[in-house]
Amino acid sequence: MQSVLKAGLALALFSLAGTAAAVESGSPFVRAELARSAVDVEVEGLGSDTDDDRAFLVGGGYYFTPNIAVEAFHTSLYDYAEEGYAADLKGVGVGVVLRKNFGADANGFYVAGRLGAFRARGSAEAEDVGSIDGNSTKPYAGIALGYDFNEHVGAGVAYSMYRADFDDLTVKARTLGLQVEVRF
Repeated sequence: MQSVLKAGLALALFSLAGTAAAVESGSPFVRAELARSAVDVEVEGLGSDTDDDRAFLVGGGYYFTPNIAVEAFHTSLYDYAEEGYAADLKGVGVGVVLRKNFGADANGFYVAGRLGAFRARGSAEAEDVGSIDGNSTKPYAGIALGYDFNEHVGAGVAYSMYRADFDDLTVKARTLGLQVEVRF
């Protein structure tokens, strides 16, 4: 999986380099997303569990063409605490966005895909059991469907998948939410 991701990112970055040289001007953007996350946790030898939480994402990037951009973001996927137990999962990511608009003059419906690397920071603590705290870098992917109101503002529904591995702990998070993108 990692070799496929590396090959895909290399191909995307190679195509971006050629595209960027041909484009006279690009478009920076910012994006915010409010979502619901489904988090699956599997502990080797102990079993697995699933929980839901709110998630948010803030980020930005640069469109080299109307269809190709690079992005960077920060996201919080899980944050839970109750007496005797606490856990959180957050991180940063960088990647490529591919986008297709179906309306004239950058208006109308669009579909977008995201792919890149996600650097997760996770921690969990259970009373009388212990704690774990670590970092993990894995691929992320996402898709969005939405509507551009004009050349500067669009809104949509986004679905994303993230993964993190910490020693004997594997975490998979899926988010479904609303996003708003502003282009300058």
